Amino acid sequence: MARPVTYPEHIEPLVHFVEESTPEAIVTRTHEKLAAGTPVHDMLLASALAVVRSSDLPPGHHGGPLHPLAGLHAVRHIAARLPAEYAPLPVIQNVAVANKHIHSPAMGPYILADAAPVSEHDDVEATLAAFRTAAGRGVYNACDHYSLYLLQRLSPMQVLEHLLEVAIPKNQVDDHYFLFPVFTWRALEYLGWEYARYIGRAPVRYVTRATMPASLDDVDGLIAKFGLLERDQRFATGEDETAAITTLAEEIGRVSRLAAVPEMLARALAEGLSLEGAGEALSVGGSTLFLRSQTGNPMDVHINTGANTRRYLLRQPELSLRTKLRALLVWHTGPEVMMVQRMLAPDVQPEPDRVAALPWHTQDDLLDEIEELISSLPVGERLPKAGLATWRSTDEVKQAAALAQQYAEAGYAPGRLITLLGKIACRDNFTEMHALKHHQATYEEFHTTRPSLRWRHLVAAVQAAAVSHGRIQDVYAHATEVMHF
Repeated sequence: MARPVTYPEHIEPLVHFVEESTPEAIVTRTHEKLAAGTPVHDMLLASALAVVRSSDLPPGHHGGPLHPLAGLHAVRHIAARLPAEYAPLPVIQNVAVANKHIHSPAMGPYILADAAPVSEHDDVEATLAAFRTAAGRGVYNACDHYSLYLLQRLSPMQVLEHLLEVAIPKNQVDDHYFLFPVFTWRALEYLGWEYARYIGRAPVRYVTRATMPASLDDVDGLIAKFGLLERDQRFATGEDETAAITTLAEEIGRVSRLAAVPEMLARALAEGLSLEGAGEALSVGGSTLFLRSQTGNPMDVHINTGANTRRYLLRQPELSLRTKLRALLVWHTGPEVMMVQRMLAPDVQPEPDRVAALPWHTQDDLLDEIEELISSLPVGERLPKAGLATWRSTDEVKQAAALAQQYAEAGYAPGRLITLLGKIACRDNFTEMHALKHHQATYEEFHTTRPSLRWRHLVAAVQAAAVSHGRIQDVYAHATEVMHF
C-alpha cells in the first residue's frame, strides 16, 4: 500500500506550514516566519518539498512543481543581494506560488507517494538501459524508481547527464523539458544533494512522460559534418577570442531565421572557437535578438534563460562533450524561443537614432526615469484577451530599453541598475518566476561576459522588466502592506 513521502523531522513542520496555510494567509504568515528568524534556505527548502509532495504536474507546463522549483536558483540569489528590507520579497513570491499550486483544483489534491529505488540486477548499466526504455515509452513511474537507484550509485551530474539524453531532444517539443531539470539541479546545489531523492523526482517524472517524437538527427549531423567530436576542442576562452566572439554574436543577433544559428555555432567551433566562447557569443546574440523582439508576452524569456543554462552546463567537467554540443545546438528549437522569430524587428534595437535623441541624464536621473516609466505601466489593465503568443510590446517598453542603452553608453554603475531591476522583478507574480529567472540569468550573463559585450544583457533586462510589469502584482501588494513599505 502506498504511503506519502515523509521528510526529515527538522523540516517537516515547515513543509506542513507551506502545505496547510490558506492562499489568503500565506503572504502574511511567510513574512512573519522570516521576520522571526526562519532562514531563507529553510523556507525555500520547505517550499520545494511542499510543492513536490502536494501538487501534481498537469498537462503542459503551467502548474505543479515546475515553475516553483525552476525559480529557486534565481530567488535565493536575488534575495541575497537585495537590500535587507526587500530581501524577503522573492522568497515570499516563491512560497506563495507553491502554495497556490498546492491549493489549486487543477493540481490537487495530490500526494507524492514514497518510492523505493529499483534496479535491474543491481547493475548501473542494466538499470540505465531500463531507464531509457521506460523513458522511450513514457513510463515515468518506472523512471522515477530507477532514478532513485541511480542517485545512490552515480554523482548528481552523472544522473543529470542521463536525464538530459531524454530532455535535450524534447526541447523541440517544449523548452521546459530542458530547463526544468537543469534549474532543479542548480537549486539542489544550494538546498543540498540529500534532497535530490525528493525534489529531483519532479523533473524526472516530467521529462520522461510521453510526448510527440523528437529527433536529434539534424544536430548530430552538424556535429559530424564539422567533426566536433574528433577534434581537440578548446574549452576556456580568453582575450584572444574577443574579435571572433563579437563577430559571431553580431551574426546571431542579426538573423531572421533562428534555424541558421546552429550551423554558425558549429562552424565557429570547427574553426577553433572555444566552447566557452561559443556559449558567450550565443548569449550576447540572444540578448540582441531579445531586444529586436517586439513581443509583449512576459513568458518569452527563454532566449536568455536558455543561453544561461547552457553556459552553466558547459562549465560542468563531468558532462560529456556530446551532451554539451547537443544542448548548445538545440537552443533555438524551443517553441518559446521560436515564437519570437515572428516578431523580430528588421534591425538591431534600441535604434541608435532613438537613443541619440534622448536628452542627457545623470545616473540618478536615468535610474529614476527608468523606474518611473516602468512603474507607470498600469497594473491589472494589461491582460489582452487574445493568447499570450499574440501580445506585442508597447512603445513604453522600447523607450525603457533606449534609456537603458543610454545608461550603458554613459558608463554608469551597473550595480545600481541591477538592484533596481531586482526590486522590479519582485513585484511580479503573473509569470510565476519567469521575471525573476530572467533577471538572474541576465545578471549572471553580465558578469560572465567580457566588458565590451556585456551591456547587451542589462539593456535586455530592462526591456523584460517593462514587458512583465503591471500584469498581476497582488502578492507584492499584499507583501508591501505587511512589510510596511
